[in-house]
Amino acid sequence: MITRRTGYLTISDGPDNPAVAQLERDGYVVLHGVFDEDEVAELVEDVERVFDQYPPDQRADRHGAEHWEPFRYEVLNRSAVVQRAIAHRAILDVVEALLGEDCHVIANTAWRQPPGNNEHGGQFWHIDSGPHVPRPAGVPWDDRIPYPIFAVASHLYLWDCPMEAGPTGILRGSHRSGQPPPRDRMHDDELEWDGEKAVPLVARAGDVALFSSDVWHRRLPPADDDPGRFFVQCHYGRRDIAQRLRPTSDVNQLSHDAIARATTARERTLVGLHPPFFYDG
Repeated sequence: MITRRTGYLTISDGPDNPAVAQLERDGYVVLHGVFDEDEVAELVEDVERVFDQYPPDQRADRHGAEHWEPFRYEVLNRSAVVQRAIAHRAILDVVEALLGEDCHVIANTAWRQPPGNNEHGGQFWHIDSGPHVPRPAGVPWDDRIPYPIFAVASHLYLWDCPMEAGPTGILRGSHRSGQPPPRDRMHDDELEWDGEKAVPLVARAGDVALFSSDVWHRRLPPADDDPGRFFVQCHYGRRDIAQRLRPTSDVNQLSHDAIARATTARERTLVGLHPPFFYDG
């Protein structure tokens, strides 16, 4: 756990919060009943409005239009209800203890996948960028050093997410590996980390799942009676990590002249014009 009370990040004993300890140790935690029935209904109504009011955000050319239909990006810009929900103290009391009190939202996407719509949904083992502290396989982490977490994903569930829906599966402790999942086992249902099998993040509407960006995770295979999935995803990052609510081509700190001078791919990324990747589409 860390704090930034002096301007610099320092180690903190932190609050006596078992959810913080679990997220730091295991790479995930599920907070139950964060939102009550009325709050969930308000979220559902307003997120449905966002889907009706805004067309899909197509942020890359590598997928067809149908790929983007289940998603709406930068939701906090489009919904005061969502902006209030992602600031819920039950969530911030966990993420701030691991990212610092000045952590911020780096991405915010609504997912609405109807039954059988499984064209996309992270159905392969992956991490959300990183690993942030890469190291050779087989080199254990020194437990005297708290394992750093740089970004935390949250799923605010608007529908129940049972096993039939293909919930997110987490490999407990894999965020400490310093490795991405092996490429030759990206679709392996039996993949393990350090003897641990996938933990399914089954949830009820109103629950919130939190997991480290470095933890190995995927959408588990949905069943034939898949009820679909509906949740708000919010990524919180350390202050030092740039926001990705909008692509850098749309939102940047460059003059028109500087953009015009950047003619090669590397010149563009050097000045901060990155193609959409993790967090931003």
